[in-house]
Amino acid sequence: MSLTHQAQHLVNGERAEAYGDINESFTRIAGLWSSYTGIQLDKYDVAKMMVLLKISRAKNSNHRDSFIDVVGYIECIDQLLKIDERNNNEN
Repeated sequence: MSLTHQAQHLVNGERAEAYGDINESFTRIAGLWSSYTGIQLDKYDVAKMMVLLKISRAKNSNHRDSFIDVVGYIECIDQLLKIDERNNNEN
């Protein structure tokens, strides 16, 4: 199975079941990180920073799981963009 397919399967399957709505989850995380850092972050910053975390971890090894996670967070960005586009079209 390709990295992309595995990532999509995780993001849309077990991770969605475990962590709930992606928009709510990433927005909540952004709020917590913003409070902690004193810098205003948004849900997209959360996904981008998670990609950076996974890239940093992959620096010393080439574990397939790290790259699946990178693709998974890119998939999350795509889903967030679609949600925002849908919400903008409704307004």
